[in-house]
Amino acid sequence: MGRAGCCCRGAERLASPSLVRRFRPLLLLIIALCCGAHIGQCQVVTPQCRIQKCTTDFVSLTTHLSPAVDGFHTEFCKALRAYSACTQRTAKSCRGNLVFHSAVLGISDLMTQRNCSRDGPTSSTHPEVQPEPCNYHSRTQHAHTHAHSHAHAHAHSNSHSHSHSHSHSQPGYLFCGLFGDPHLRTFKDNFQTCKVEGAWPLIDNDYLSVQVTNVPVVPGSSATATNKITIIFKPYEGCTDQRVYQAVTDNLPAAFDDGTVSSGDPIHTLSDIDGATRRMRALWISERTPGNHVELHAGYIGVTVIVRQLGRYLTLAVRIPEELAQAYDATQDLQLCLNGCPSGERIDRAGHLPLPLSPPALGLQLQQQRRPSFSSQTQAYPYGTAQVFSVEGAKQLCREKLEVQDIYFLSCVFDLLTTGDANFTVAAYSAQKDMESLHPHQDRWRIYPSGSATSILHSDFQPVHRLPLLLLCALSLALM
Repeated sequence: MGRAGCCCRGAERLASPSLVRRFRPLLLLIIALCCGAHIGQCQVVTPQCRIQKCTTDFVSLTTHLSPAVDGFHTEFCKALRAYSACTQRTAKSCRGNLVFHSAVLGISDLMTQRNCSRDGPTSSTHPEVQPEPCNYHSRTQHAHTHAHSHAHAHAHSNSHSHSHSHSHSQPGYLFCGLFGDPHLRTFKDNFQTCKVEGAWPLIDNDYLSVQVTNVPVVPGSSATATNKITIIFKPYEGCTDQRVYQAVTDNLPAAFDDGTVSSGDPIHTLSDIDGATRRMRALWISERTPGNHVELHAGYIGVTVIVRQLGRYLTLAVRIPEELAQAYDATQDLQLCLNGCPSGERIDRAGHLPLPLSPPALGLQLQQQRRPSFSSQTQAYPYGTAQVFSVEGAKQLCREKLEVQDIYFLSCVFDLLTTGDANFTVAAYSAQKDMESLHPHQDRWRIYPSGSATSILHSDFQPVHRLPLLLLCALSLALM
């Protein structure tokens, strides 16, 4: 019949004293990790007991170590001594704590097995990481980490200080966009439609200058559109010399004015779609669609700029760190992205954009023709494609590109009614997509029109809204 109580061959060997002794430290550390992760299920731990922090630090110091690599024994022993020192510092507050005593026993057994001396160097739980000076993200992360750790240490050394460790936050980013007739979305997410004919500064600070030139779209209308964009990346010591990028209608180059496509030393690795990797420089240009879509990346200041040509005019989208956008003096206060358009240059009325209810006399020989088809979502209509749009016709064309009837949809309708140029439909669609790719706060993406513009946009649905009222009236008459 065999021996009772043993259903697996060799299972009895698992209970041998030698194997229990061998795996005891591992089991004890597993207990410490499990109970640390689910502390409420094992034992109530007082806030002063920091054994979970000690265990977490030990794991972070050893997860990358491999016995096959030279120096494993030395580094593992240094991590064990750091773990032991951490438990000693919290021993008084962890008295009677199961997790704490499991960790202490596990450390002792591992030191014996690895022949680690009790005295010697220990691993640092906060190794010094040198920032990349020409990588804005690396610089700010390093500054944030150091400021946070210094404030945290100060808070622990002073029992009356509790708020310092939260006084430093991650850097914030701002978005600004310009498209259409032109429509401006400022850093504060204010949406304006302006005339601003001629050259105007969008951004002008110590690091970046962006200027646009707007020209009248059609005679008889105050609406203008952008036909020239000039971007100046100012010199940054050790990272890049000054670089100037300039785009005009029918000339959207994939290089700076001096013919270069990048500047500075490589600062980070970028993976291509095909899996290949490239070392990117502090400042570089990427041509996405020749002649129609260019992106400029300034990694040393954390700035991304998207420039497009759609039809005869240009659009712009910019993402910039807030602290850099605020680095300007009194002579640089005229910035459309920062303060919006001057009141005398506004076409909208405090955010309300009135729609022309009938096609205006534009002084153009508008062609009555069917709308041309286009193959891609961002491909522009051919030059010279002009029509007289009714409100319903403009709304129908804009709905083909813009599903949500927000301010971008309203801008699309306004541009079609004002100019008769169907390319402004694609411009509004592309501007919205660029905003979604660069704007740091998704909860602020949508801006909805107000006032009479809303009623015009939703006029299709007015009969539906009146239907319940008519039904109520009919019901009341029937009951009388």
